Parts: sequence; C-alpha cells; structure tokens
Amino acid sequence: MAGNVLIFVFLLVGLALGSFLNVVIDRLPTGQSLVRPPSHCPGCGQRLAPLDLVPLGSYLLLRGRCRYCGATIPQRIFWVELATGLLFMLLFWLYGLSAELGVLIVYTCLFITIFVIDLEQGLILNKLTYPAMIFALATVPLRADLTVIDSLIGGGIGLVLLLLVVVISRGGMGWGDVKMAGLMGLATGYPIIFVALLTGIILGGLFAIGLVLFRRRGRKDTIPFGPFLAIGAMIALLWGNVIWDWYTTPFG
Repeated sequence: MAGNVLIFVFLLVGLALGSFLNVVIDRLPTGQSLVRPPSHCPGCGQRLAPLDLVPLGSYLLLRGRCRYCGATIPQRIFWVELATGLLFMLLFWLYGLSAELGVLIVYTCLFITIFVIDLEQGLILNKLTYPAMIFALATVPLRADLTVIDSLIGGGIGLVLLLLVVVISRGGMGWGDVKMAGLMGLATGYPIIFVALLTGIILGGLFAIGLVLFRRRGRKDTIPFGPFLAIGAMIALLWGNVIWDWYTTPFG
C-alpha cells in the first residue's frame, strides 16, 4: 500500500517539475530569469492564476487555449508534464527511495530540457552541459554501477568520437553535440557510453530516413541531433548494463 501511494506521489512531483521544466525551456535560451516575471500568457501578457497552472488539468480543461485571450497553448506544455510524471513513476519503481533515484531524477529533468530546447531552438546550451558535467562527476560515489575512472574514460570517449564526426563532416554536427556526448560519457561511463551513442545514432538515423521518405525534409536538410542523444543517454542510464551484457555475451 505504501509503495502504491509513493508511486502516485512521484507522479504528482513529476507533473509539477514538468511544469517548471516548461518555464526553463521557454526562458533559459533567451537568458530570462526563471523566477520573474511570474508565469503569464505570452500572447496577452496576463498573469496566470493558480487554476491556470495545474499540470495536465489546466491544459485539458482549457482545451489548449488561454483563458483570457484564447491564444493557443503549445502542446509541448502538456507532453513535457506528462513525460516527466511518467518517468518519475518509472524511476521510483526501478530504484525505490535511494541515492541513485535522486541522481536519475536530476538527469531526467536535464535530458528532457536538452531534448526540447534543441528540438525547438537547435541549441544545446553550455549553461546546461557544463554544470551537468560537474554534477556527473560529483555524484559518481552515489552510483552503484560506476567509478570515477570509468566515468572519465566514458566522457573522453564520447567527446572524442563526436569531435571526429564534426571534423570529418565539416560542420554537419554542432559543437553542442560534442559537449553533450562528453556529458553522456561522464554520466554513463565506460563501456556504456557506446550503448548511449549507438542508441542515439540509430534513433536519429531512423527519424531522418522517415522524414525523407515522407518528404518532410530533403536529404541535405539538417535535423537536431541532441534529442536523440538525450534519449540514448536515458536508455543507457536505465538499461545500459543489460543491453551491453546482452550484446557482448554471445561473443564470449
């Protein structure tokens, strides 16, 4: 019974933090304060009341429109809140009340933020990746599956591999992706960084192929790679060891 209650609590906490992540996503790329001004409609400037800020509920009740001026509320608001809530539930189910749970909650918020900002703005911000690198190293002692040496090796591998891609492609990938890969390596360590990168590359490649097949993009058009790196990082953090063992065991 207590476990079921806590799962629901983590859902609510995730929904609330997802609402805050939407503020971060909107304001961080433009250098705005995350605190002031208070939440308001970008269309009419009206300050939002508490009833306008209920995660998921407000969006559904208002049918995706501002109560005051009728402006459309981006669907991203709803999906970020929902994804954060569901991931928090999953993390609690996998790790229970533990130090690792706290670390992975931070990574979840971080990679959701990077995912959406890069998808919308084409940016992976240094103000996210640099502090996250420090966090990754500082929290290694709280991880049962990682050592400082493996973290540093993973960070070096991620950085070098994506750096080579940037050099060879002559700008086909951004420097933000290189720093992101370094962060992924610090967070997942060696050898799991290979799972993270390969997952991101496969997902990004499949998505790009789909866009070309359905004529949504041309072959020479670029797509943000950060969202797929973020997904690869989260998959590696949660199931990287299982995937690595599955892949390497048949080869002895």
